[in-house]
Amino acid sequence: MKLLKHLALAALLMAAPATMQAASKPGTFTTGDKTFLLNGKPFIVKAAEVHYPRIPRPYWEHRIQMCKALGMNTVCIYVFWNIHEQQEGQFDFTGNNDVAEFCRIAQKNGMYVIVRPGPYVCAEWEMGGLPWWLLKKKDIKLRERDPYFMERVKIFEEKVGEQLKPLTIQNGGPIIMIQVENEYGSYGEDKPYVSEIRDCLRGIYGKELSLFQCDWSSNFEKNGLDDLTWTMNFGTGANIDQQFRRLGELRPNAPKMCSEFWSGWFDKWGARHETRPAKDMVEGMDEMLSKGISFSLYMTHGGTSFGHWAGANSPGFAPDVTSYDYDAPINEYGHATPKFWELRKMMAKYNDGKKLPAVPKAPMPIITIPKFELKTFAELLLAPGKEDRGALKTFEEMDMGWGMMLYSTTLPDIPTQSVLTAEMHDFAQVFINGEYIGKVDRVKNEKSLTLPPVKKGQKLLILVEGMGRINFGRAIKDFKGIVGDVTISAEVDNNEVTWKPREWWQCATDDSYETAVNTLRLTANSNINKATEYTKRGYYRGYFNLKKVGDTFLNFETWGKGQVWVNGHAMGRIWSIGPQQTLYVPGCWLKKGKNEIIVLDVVGPKEAVVWGQDKPELNKLQLEKSNKHNNIGDKPDLNSATPVATGTFKAGNGWQTINFGKTAKGRYLAIECLSTQKNGDRAAIAELYLQGQDGKRLSREPWKTKYANSEEENGNHLGDKVFDLQESTYWQTEKGASAPHLLVIDLGSEQSVKALEYLPRAEQGAPGSVKNYKIYLY
Repeated sequence: MKLLKHLALAALLMAAPATMQAASKPGTFTTGDKTFLLNGKPFIVKAAEVHYPRIPRPYWEHRIQMCKALGMNTVCIYVFWNIHEQQEGQFDFTGNNDVAEFCRIAQKNGMYVIVRPGPYVCAEWEMGGLPWWLLKKKDIKLRERDPYFMERVKIFEEKVGEQLKPLTIQNGGPIIMIQVENEYGSYGEDKPYVSEIRDCLRGIYGKELSLFQCDWSSNFEKNGLDDLTWTMNFGTGANIDQQFRRLGELRPNAPKMCSEFWSGWFDKWGARHETRPAKDMVEGMDEMLSKGISFSLYMTHGGTSFGHWAGANSPGFAPDVTSYDYDAPINEYGHATPKFWELRKMMAKYNDGKKLPAVPKAPMPIITIPKFELKTFAELLLAPGKEDRGALKTFEEMDMGWGMMLYSTTLPDIPTQSVLTAEMHDFAQVFINGEYIGKVDRVKNEKSLTLPPVKKGQKLLILVEGMGRINFGRAIKDFKGIVGDVTISAEVDNNEVTWKPREWWQCATDDSYETAVNTLRLTANSNINKATEYTKRGYYRGYFNLKKVGDTFLNFETWGKGQVWVNGHAMGRIWSIGPQQTLYVPGCWLKKGKNEIIVLDVVGPKEAVVWGQDKPELNKLQLEKSNKHNNIGDKPDLNSATPVATGTFKAGNGWQTINFGKTAKGRYLAIECLSTQKNGDRAAIAELYLQGQDGKRLSREPWKTKYANSEEENGNHLGDKVFDLQESTYWQTEKGASAPHLLVIDLGSEQSVKALEYLPRAEQGAPGSVKNYKIYLY
């Protein structure tokens, strides 16, 4: 018996480290003179940003260990409100949502934790982390002191606090700091709102826990609260001294921290895969560490926006792909990249003379899967859903967060061609009596479609698929479905006639695995080859067998557009336009023997086949035409036009404002770059704003690039980068293109303008800065 007791005790002690470490002694984390203080001693935060919902739970510890092997001492996490409260009042902190367990695993591995609980987080995540059901209250004001919004925010933050308050450093846990809101200066100026979020968090976690707020160097003063730590966000290649200059003037004794040092960038459908040089990233982090500046590397490991969780950027509508690889040092599937090894070599210099931890082995091998066919099919149009008759409704009004809506109405007699116009969010396909007419794609800013002549009684059917809600800027209030009226206009007997159908049948079908399975069970057939243009849209199911499990990358190049489930796990969105053509499938979600795959294709595949390959395809575009804006027919003739401003920009970083002297009017802005500050440079502009008659910035929501005589497409340095709300991205001309360079922007409607604001690139020396210019408004 004694031997058995000794063996049991030994087993308990071997299993105890995580528990014993989680019960560490209470500590402190505060701000001191130009430094953070951990338990009273100077401490430089070397944080790795990772997002637990973007990583399968069985891989959490491996990813944390990979971060530690880079020399990091902290992990930084967002808490996504909408994944924890997918329906109002129903909270989930289990499984992949167990944020407390993620923090405990971090502590077990000797890592501290910074928590960013929003309520808004951005992160290229559906609606920036805000729950869709907030939009059921149509007049709600998001990220403001709207009573209902604040009521729900406080309930959510209290629920998060129940999970995380026991894990603060004051309670012996790993959490050293909590963030208040997120980059609010890019949304507005409302210190009372930010103060209310601060007070909410302070009431939950106590006054001892450090609170901070992050913003850009150009806007952090708008909402900076006196009693919070201020941190800056900027990216690879930025002029670091310039980024902290104003903070140093206002708070010369405060510690400096880059709370988001962007290692790469996110990808959007229809554009090239984004990358950033490893050399620039490593040099920037080396510079910060040499100056005692703390940082969080966003992202150190990006992971995957599984299911429908990828968001969309704005102005306009630019949905993000499923992969959140981010060109990070640890790639989407947890492997070390060349960036990783360069960064690890540099970080070793700042590890107090100690050897960095060994790089852990991947938890799963990479496997391939031979090509197989998905042989079972069920029509999308037969999928069960919630039905309604009457006026048009959005997803939210039909109590649906994600999925598709079918809208149908009876047409009058229209003997000639007509034009259908509507605000459709986000991808609409139009049919008349079962015949496909065309699509309306919000990504392309399309709002209308030509219809053929129709006879009275014919049926108009519109299938609308919602993609990720916008996650950045004022456009986050992003309703899905048909938003507003549908109008049909035609010229009949020399008169313009307009119809606005009022009576609609509509059916909301969510994008859940359960709906996919039910549709296949109720309506499935195996006669895929006889599917018509009308019926090929739907659910496809197939199976593949494995002798061993491992991570793989399922290829969907032959498919159209939709979503995928493997063994019931929502893998993410697919779209033939690319650049992403594969989906990462973690081996921990596969099994030996038979595995199920279901594909929802709202367009229909060229061939219903899939195969698993040993590497991802993240940079293969299959577009109808180039993304460039160099159609010569769109180039304006400015020879006889009078510029509203001519002159020379100053050299160096930072915003500059050009006043026109008098108000100018026009729909199109043309900026002619006659020369650059450094001869031989390619011209580049990071951001442009226009000021109205009242001196305030005009909305850039309706802006789109009309013409550019030169754009670097491979690096995603297209014209739209000058109004994408991101100071670290930029329009840049192609290598070897000769000046002058012309960029023309359609403002959406005629505007009254009195000044232009210009921002060059953020890197040291502002490469590509424009010198001599002419500005036109016409």
